[in-house]
Amino acid sequence: MSLLSDGEADAYGTTDAHVRQEDAVYQRFSPARKRGIVTIVSATGLVPFFVSGSFVPSIPEVAREFDSTGPVINLAVSLSLLVGSLGTVVWATYAGFYGRRPIYLTSIPIFALGALGVTFARSVPQLMVWRVVQAFGVGGSLSVGAAVIGDIYRLEERGQAMGAFFGCCLIGPAISPLAGGLAAHYASWRFMQFAFVIVGLSLLACTYSWLPETSHPHARGIDKLREGGGCDAKEARRVVWVNPFRGVALLKSPNVLGLCLVGSTVLITDFVLLIPLSYTIGARYGITNEAVIGALFLPSGFGNMIGAPLFGRISDRIIVNLRRRRGGVWLPEDRLRGAFLSTLLLVPTSVLLCGLATRYVGGPAGITLNLVGLLMNGIGVVGVLTPSSTYYVDIAHTQSAEIIAVTSAVRGTLVALATAAVLPLINAIGFLQTTAISAALVWLGAGGMWMIIRYGDRMRAWVDIGYTTPG
Repeated sequence: MSLLSDGEADAYGTTDAHVRQEDAVYQRFSPARKRGIVTIVSATGLVPFFVSGSFVPSIPEVAREFDSTGPVINLAVSLSLLVGSLGTVVWATYAGFYGRRPIYLTSIPIFALGALGVTFARSVPQLMVWRVVQAFGVGGSLSVGAAVIGDIYRLEERGQAMGAFFGCCLIGPAISPLAGGLAAHYASWRFMQFAFVIVGLSLLACTYSWLPETSHPHARGIDKLREGGGCDAKEARRVVWVNPFRGVALLKSPNVLGLCLVGSTVLITDFVLLIPLSYTIGARYGITNEAVIGALFLPSGFGNMIGAPLFGRISDRIIVNLRRRRGGVWLPEDRLRGAFLSTLLLVPTSVLLCGLATRYVGGPAGITLNLVGLLMNGIGVVGVLTPSSTYYVDIAHTQSAEIIAVTSAVRGTLVALATAAVLPLINAIGFLQTTAISAALVWLGAGGMWMIIRYGDRMRAWVDIGYTTPG
């Protein structure tokens, strides 16, 4: 089932004249203004990665301060991931109803408040509670940010723009562990948390001053309610209850659910390698300095930064070339072809490389092989997730925030459960065996992605979730 009819194609391979007329909605902002918008949402999207990444190297120090253990403090990471998944659903649902700007102006102060609470936490329960508030506040950054990208860029530009967005956001995994490690080693882990308070207030000022509403005209739920006579101006100012879980219905699509599960298997490898890094690579090679442990995260983060814009651009080129080759017919699943090899080769081989190197190779050679594996994994993970996120926006553009949110929530929940199990599993069966299990799951995911690429048009015909045409 193609989503675009045949006819005379334009430079992008587009044939539908109505679609080309709708491009006017993407010309509301100048290229420079679009870049400014992307900068603001990217800076906000970077924060959740900093929140989680900067905390991991300090887990041993936090455990010592609170007279606890690494696995217990690691639950703060798992809990924040789980709550972040809930937050992304809630914020995305309300972003579809009220628009993008009000959500940023509401969620950022909650994040800053949570960071302030974590800064002054004096017990493990207090730490957990304020981490929940912090994670909830920043939970919608990626889903709402991706929706903003979908609001302002047309189909053939969207992959590259999404790649730039994720590439900027993923600076977080590149430098946050090092920043957190330096803070923990030379000052205190609380120093980084207080820095988040300053960052939150700065982002709030920038958003208030420079981020416009990007939702398409008359597309917000509040607009439709007003146009339908459902509320007057006074009632419109009240908070309207919107079911935050209505986006779960989008998972009825086998394409959406299947690709979400594939992305989960891929993302889990990232956490299998990074969460226990102090207790695997650090212990194997005698590295105890938190700053050095943080530096070991750099290859994965740099891989993310390289892979996101690269695979975003590749997915755009595949869309344009294959649509032109078909005489203008658009198949959304074409965008996933660039992600298949990452799922089949790059991700599973990288996680296995780290497991084998840690087990059998000592000294500088072992550290080098692990760093290569982390770089490969960083590139491979976003090589799957960036085209996948753009694909979701392509096929459900009018529900872009909701579909990104619900898929992110499912991934986040599965990753949170996996993260909580990583250290106990490594202690029980070993790091190599754990990486082998993770790689096997990714290979199963590769089979699922091939099915979606090969039969995606038929699978979309099974359940219609409101698929949209380009535009």
